[in-house]
Amino acid sequence: MPIKRKLTLTETLTKKSCFLFGARQSGKSTLIDSEFKDAFKLSLLDLNLRRELIQNPNHLKKIIPPNEKLVVIDEIQKIPELLDLIHLLIEERKIHFLLTGSSAIKLRRSGVNFLGGRARTRYLFPFIQQELGTQYSLEKAANVGLIPSIYLSEEPHEDLKSYVSEYLIQEIAAEGISRNIPSFSRFLEVAALCNAQLLNYQNVGSDSEVKRGTVKNYYDILEETLIGYRLPAWQKSKKRKAISTEKFYFFDVGIVNSLLGRKTVSLSTPDGGYIFETLIMHEVRSWIEYTKQDYKMSFWRSTSGFEVDLLLNDEIAIEIKAKKKITPKDLAGLKALKEEQEIKKMFVIYLGDTILHEDEITILPFQNFIDQMWNKF
Repeated sequence: MPIKRKLTLTETLTKKSCFLFGARQSGKSTLIDSEFKDAFKLSLLDLNLRRELIQNPNHLKKIIPPNEKLVVIDEIQKIPELLDLIHLLIEERKIHFLLTGSSAIKLRRSGVNFLGGRARTRYLFPFIQQELGTQYSLEKAANVGLIPSIYLSEEPHEDLKSYVSEYLIQEIAAEGISRNIPSFSRFLEVAALCNAQLLNYQNVGSDSEVKRGTVKNYYDILEETLIGYRLPAWQKSKKRKAISTEKFYFFDVGIVNSLLGRKTVSLSTPDGGYIFETLIMHEVRSWIEYTKQDYKMSFWRSTSGFEVDLLLNDEIAIEIKAKKKITPKDLAGLKALKEEQEIKKMFVIYLGDTILHEDEITILPFQNFIDQMWNKF
């Protein structure tokens, strides 16, 4: 039985057209088939169709049935030029389009219009705990990640290996985004080592034997192809000077493990701590997108060394600890941030089993935090 996703598009598409972006194998096609079984669908992965539309974009008018009101076009970034014609069809025939893609990079770089406000943009991420329910295993998620086809696979490590070699390296290079496969491969391994840590382009470049400017471009590529994202630093603290350096997270921990050749990760190790942090960031990021929350994610670190892993606007602060017991030292960052008198709620997420309270800080086991988040804290 298919896993029901938390993202729904029906309401959006009754009002406007929609771009749906998500990394490869995040489940876009399955979601569309479950919500829009009767929609007219075209896939630009079809070589014959793609060749035909590249040669004559106006042929799209003839392909779409005259009275069709909902059209799905998969992998729209393959032919960015179609967007001008789609814009016209929205105006003339009142068609609502669902345009999917695993990358917005070619759309942005080609300078095409994004339908002039006539389409909303939504994102689909890998599975989250609320979707998997009893099928969710924190240990399994930490080791193989949550990409749907891989999490449900009988051979997840082999599938991860293929994903990394065939998509992250070969396909990105084939798209002309990065033609130097050896340097891009070295960069990916170093970037995986630095996952969930402060971005240092100079150090990554030195370790991967790539120029600093190229490293920054490579990180841009990972962000534009939805393979990762930067987390900005919160800099509103007044009592303690904050750093401005960003962090970077891969969109899925299975990719990180595969790039580093790891098949098992213990959450009680330093590597496991970064993995647990990445999993929590994924859960929060997905919740914000799927429920349309007006939150911006950031983190805080003072120049004197105090740190809080995640802030949501100026309202909620979250510290993430991959351990079963919380010590006073684990609360130091939140207590330092509390002195700013900006934050309304403070949480620690940990691997213990008991809900605890200390000095206006709520300490929550993983599952309790997820439940409280979906109840909007």
